[in-house]
Amino acid sequence: MQLKLKLTVVAAIAAAAGVASAQEQVVKIGHVAPVSGAQAHYGKDNENGARMAIEELNTQGITIGGKKIKFELQAEDDAADPKQGTAAAQKLCDSKVAGVVGHLNSGTTIPASKVYNDCGIPHVTGAATNPNLTKPGYKTTFRIIANDNALGAGLAFYAVDTLKLKTVAIIDDRTAYGQGVADVFKKTAAAKGMKVVDEQFTTDKATDFMAILTAIKAKNPDAIFFGGMDPQAGPMLRQLEQLGMGNVKYFGGDGVCTSEIAKLAAGAKTLANVICAEGGSSLAKMPGGTAWKAKYDAKFPNQFQVYSPYTYDATYLIVDAMKRANSVDPKVYTPELLKSNFKGVTSTIAFEPNGEMKNPAITLYNYKDGKKTPL
Repeated sequence: MQLKLKLTVVAAIAAAAGVASAQEQVVKIGHVAPVSGAQAHYGKDNENGARMAIEELNTQGITIGGKKIKFELQAEDDAADPKQGTAAAQKLCDSKVAGVVGHLNSGTTIPASKVYNDCGIPHVTGAATNPNLTKPGYKTTFRIIANDNALGAGLAFYAVDTLKLKTVAIIDDRTAYGQGVADVFKKTAAAKGMKVVDEQFTTDKATDFMAILTAIKAKNPDAIFFGGMDPQAGPMLRQLEQLGMGNVKYFGGDGVCTSEIAKLAAGAKTLANVICAEGGSSLAKMPGGTAWKAKYDAKFPNQFQVYSPYTYDATYLIVDAMKRANSVDPKVYTPELLKSNFKGVTSTIAFEPNGEMKNPAITLYNYKDGKKTPL
């Protein structure tokens, strides 16, 4: 008799658990960035930001459309390669994720944006800055950071107006990002009367820049602008020092504006010549930056780079649109994304009709005693 009663109780508990889990809906959010290769430090940082947001959201008991929601992060690696980027995007479409945070690089985000548009899933990037991303007018593309028009122009204004520099040599890594930001800098600087004395090209895999720097040295510029990322900028700074070019200012966009560049420059004094620009405010000036960074560092010690506050906000932004639409269906909640007025860690996020952020801030930095410092 007792055994029978126990079994009945166990069955009742199991049935109740079954009802509870039936009313819980798993909603997948995708994340894509390079978590392998030379840019893995950026990719891991981005993924950490999204992961942190997902874990927090799951403690909030969120109900959408009458169902308790459990969020899951589906993280993919694009290795900063456009082909892998579109493959990762297609994989997320096939997995029926509800939204995507990413990608990191403009060169992967631009081709992936078409894939997301075709399968009707919104993606929010807090890192890809090439203005061409929003040119096709996809209703599924959103950016929550300043684009290269703001970054390249801001650096050119500073070079000419504040530092009174007259001549510059330009190097880019031939990626969508590197070429884009270098082109904006060049056009703005030239329009302000700065003379471009040389243009050189490299790749996003190179580490030896002696030949192009020697060619530039012969032109004796006041400054070099580099469109590219820190795995190239670090060795370039070392080689500038070896060539006795320790007095040349070194400009770059957000791709070189990392804490990692100090390690990659390996003690080169030329690090002190770096002036770089980042979309957004410095952490100290972000509405929730300081408190957020303390949380991040406790969870992911020594992994912070640049964009994790943006991937964190992008994840919350997607969920905020779902809550306002009372639906996790991309077809239903995507229009709500465009109406966002979301108070995030990085800023209050609102969009122009093309998915670009309204009034994005930019911040210029230099390196004092090897530490990235807002100017």
